[in-house]
Amino acid sequence: MKIASYNVNSIKARLELMSLWLEHRGGDIDVLCLQETKTIDQGFPKEALKELGFECAILGQKAYNGVAICSRIPLTDIIYGFGDKSLDLQKRIISAKINDINIINIYAPHGGLRGEEKYFYKLKWFEGLLNLLRDNYTQDDKILILGDFNVASTDKDIYDPIKLFDIPATMQEERDAFNKLVKLGLTDCFRHLNKDDGMYSWWSYRDLAIWNNQGMRLDYILASQSMMPKLVNIAIDIWPRRKKNITPSDHAPIVAEFISEK
Repeated sequence: MKIASYNVNSIKARLELMSLWLEHRGGDIDVLCLQETKTIDQGFPKEALKELGFECAILGQKAYNGVAICSRIPLTDIIYGFGDKSLDLQKRIISAKINDINIINIYAPHGGLRGEEKYFYKLKWFEGLLNLLRDNYTQDDKILILGDFNVASTDKDIYDPIKLFDIPATMQEERDAFNKLVKLGLTDCFRHLNKDDGMYSWWSYRDLAIWNNQGMRLDYILASQSMMPKLVNIAIDIWPRRKKNITPSDHAPIVAEFISEK
């Protein structure tokens, strides 16, 4: 199974590019988890995804947020949101099962400067995610939690730790919230197989950042221990981020491959 996480920054604006990317890869993606779809459920291009071979579970919101799990493999046990009214006003989490694997697709809040309302909401949201995992899953479950976490977990995940010190995505409180998830027994799949610096999943649209590789790693696939022996490969695919003739998302997709036996 190849599973991808892709913050598309508007599914309508990125549908053509996403289709070209899937074709470029030879149709090898089995599960496509999308974030920041920015459309209500009725506006999501389900038929277009169906033509590409995917059935989609979607949780949308007009102009903001929005998540979807699109799969060539049947989805079951779909859960929309946290089940917490205060957190579910923003559509940021959807989960489903694929066979016996729990797929949790998230789009974490961007946050704000320390002390601002958005800063507190981001920390509250991560606490809600932590509680959801604690309350609904065990360490024996097969879990993949993936998406745009809006956190650069270490200084290795940003191009300039001095310039980007203590801003949204690099504040220690945000990193602590991320690490609480990891301490539940999850592994950062990308860092598990890639130890080098300079590999990012987000670049600003400004100052030719993608061409100068001035980025941050904000997108993750975290796996439970029962999934780790099945992990054989993971990579950030910058092909769609470097397109010039079609405006790309500011994120690049991350793709992991898992096998049934190793």
